[in-house]
Amino acid sequence: MGIGAVSIGLAALAFAHLADVCSDLFMSAARQIWWLPLIVTPAGFALIAWATRRFAPETAGSGIPQVIAAVHDPVRAMRTLLSLRAAVVKFTFTLAALLCGASVGREGPTVQLSAAILGWYHRIFRVPVRASMFIAGGAAGVAAAFNTPLAGVTFAIEELADAYEQRVALLVMTTIVIAGIVSLGLAGDYVYFGVVGEHLKADAVLRIAPIAGILGGLAGGLFARAMLNIGSASDRWLPALRNHPVVWALGCGIVVSVLGVTTQLTWGTGYSPARAIIDGSSAPYWFGPAKFLSTLATAASGMPGGIFAPSLATGAGLGALLRPLFPDDPSGAVVLLGMVAYFTGVVRAPLTAVIIIVEATASRGLIMPLFLAALVAHATSALVCKERLYHGLSKPWRASLKGNPPPAAP
Repeated sequence: MGIGAVSIGLAALAFAHLADVCSDLFMSAARQIWWLPLIVTPAGFALIAWATRRFAPETAGSGIPQVIAAVHDPVRAMRTLLSLRAAVVKFTFTLAALLCGASVGREGPTVQLSAAILGWYHRIFRVPVRASMFIAGGAAGVAAAFNTPLAGVTFAIEELADAYEQRVALLVMTTIVIAGIVSLGLAGDYVYFGVVGEHLKADAVLRIAPIAGILGGLAGGLFARAMLNIGSASDRWLPALRNHPVVWALGCGIVVSVLGVTTQLTWGTGYSPARAIIDGSSAPYWFGPAKFLSTLATAASGMPGGIFAPSLATGAGLGALLRPLFPDDPSGAVVLLGMVAYFTGVVRAPLTAVIIIVEATASRGLIMPLFLAALVAHATSALVCKERLYHGLSKPWRASLKGNPPPAAP
């Protein structure tokens, strides 16, 4: 387990570095030749979607639903969803998606990659395969990807385990600690979105948090509902594309490329715009909605890639829209409330959302306002979308483990 955890930390760091390199290469090319993404992005979407369906359909999408499905049948999952081959393809295709400007994150793929790594070591050392192994590996992936060990623990509880067993706790926390130490030792004690030392008074919390929670819950719930229903909706409204997934991916790529060329801000993870908004930079009012659409189109294409970082960036855009409503309150704090509310609305994991924001911004003084916004967002999102996103997306993968065909996009 210790060797596996060290490997997870190293793999997460390598993934993060290469993801940044790919994003920078694309952004550099897009700045020099403004029309290039109009060709490269749709073509890249179509090519990656075709290659995914042809060679590794188990790598499509975020990767978190695959790990959730694997918990229910770990032995079969080792041969398909969480094989070492699937991990390598996921790693490669996610980087390729960033290289063509897709609005994807590496955090979800890191979860699938990390669970596969831990499973591979269990096979080498002939250790019995258990669901707790995948839970620990996936949670360690979140911890290493964001440099947020506590968020890894909460993610295991809220998302990866339907019913969290006490005997899993030691395995999860030990794996996370080792992976975190490796990441910390090599990358340093970095804070993902920068340090936010602002505070909110009680009256400001009661004014801002409910509004952020309602708006974030509505927007996040809308995203989750769209993700869960976009396949059936496209079959209903665009039946001609039902048996042409590559053409569908090409259309999604056109949407992403037009949004990116028009705004120059919606490419990739959205990390840089999000951090600038948190730091107080002004942001166009359309950044949040544009990032919402770009991320939805990317996820709907069926390519490998996560939604964690793009969702946080969209939440920062929501926070930027809230700032003019509360001009006398700390702008960074307002943005963080928007981020946690939207992210909670999407994934319906309020504890994980709050801990990620607190650890990624060192904003411990805002933990109670963030919790209030997250809880309101969670309740609001449940009214818009009854089913939790990742668990809904995991159902076809669970069926595939029983011998059914792999799910179609997204």
